[in-house]
Amino acid sequence: MLFDISKAGIEELHDELFDEKQVGVSVLRLDKIHPVVSGNKLFKLHYFLEEAHSSTHKTILTFGGAYSNHLSATAYACKLLQLKSIAIVRGEKPAQLSPTLQQCLQDGMQLKFISRNEYAEKDGDAFINHLKKEFGECTIVPEGGYHPSGAKGAALMMGLVKDSSYTHICMATGTAATLAGILMAARPEQTIAAFPALKGMTDNKARIKELTKQEDEFKNLLILNDYHFGGYAKKNAELVAFMNNCWMKYRLPLDFVYTAKMFFGVVDCIKNDTFKKGSKILCLHTGGLQGNKSLPLNTLLF
Repeated sequence: MLFDISKAGIEELHDELFDEKQVGVSVLRLDKIHPVVSGNKLFKLHYFLEEAHSSTHKTILTFGGAYSNHLSATAYACKLLQLKSIAIVRGEKPAQLSPTLQQCLQDGMQLKFISRNEYAEKDGDAFINHLKKEFGECTIVPEGGYHPSGAKGAALMMGLVKDSSYTHICMATGTAATLAGILMAARPEQTIAAFPALKGMTDNKARIKELTKQEDEFKNLLILNDYHFGGYAKKNAELVAFMNNCWMKYRLPLDFVYTAKMFFGVVDCIKNDTFKKGSKILCLHTGGLQGNKSLPLNTLLF
């Protein structure tokens, strides 16, 4: 690992609800690794960073939107490793850049804005060849690390989980790269509970098959689709209040795009007995707290 991951640790949470339902809840605090290059982003980038670091071109090119945790983490990681970073950003350039993209620029990332129609072609061979002609040789990282190498990197997270007695591993999911990695690394008897942060994500199983190169479906996968709060980066007052409550009760900071939705779902599932008595639940805190910068000031208590 190119970064020190020793700051990540597992914290047990205490709550009357958990005691009442007789379940244990802990959190793997991957957000503590680094304030920017944190959570699952660091792990998904691991093998791409290694490749670029050992190359002659020393360049990473990747893709994302205006509030992308992936872009933020890539820019900062490349800065620390003295690599050149380029981002293909979805949508026309706005008059005012998002806080995320402003930080990317400060960290030395070159931004190229393209229309959403062009962006939809980003995985095609013709588009990739065009980018290589424009920018030269580079290590290309698909959006969100959606690639077998990204999933392989995500699997490294389970190396931080020394306790094999967890019955459930809970996580937010977007592209499914992290989900695929966790499925590959977890024990078959552990239920992997995925909480999609996007509305209408119906192709997760196909994505997992592509990322893992395994034909057989993972029988220990549980997908819970009801906690996206309207779609990617959507939020409401209930979700923000929940985030503040988690900070007050557990000193647990969450982001509204991914981890808050996941943890809201976990608590709701405990209330509704989706997780049975005696369950031992581990929630993955996948970082991404920089995304909260887009919220109005004084919205959050942390």
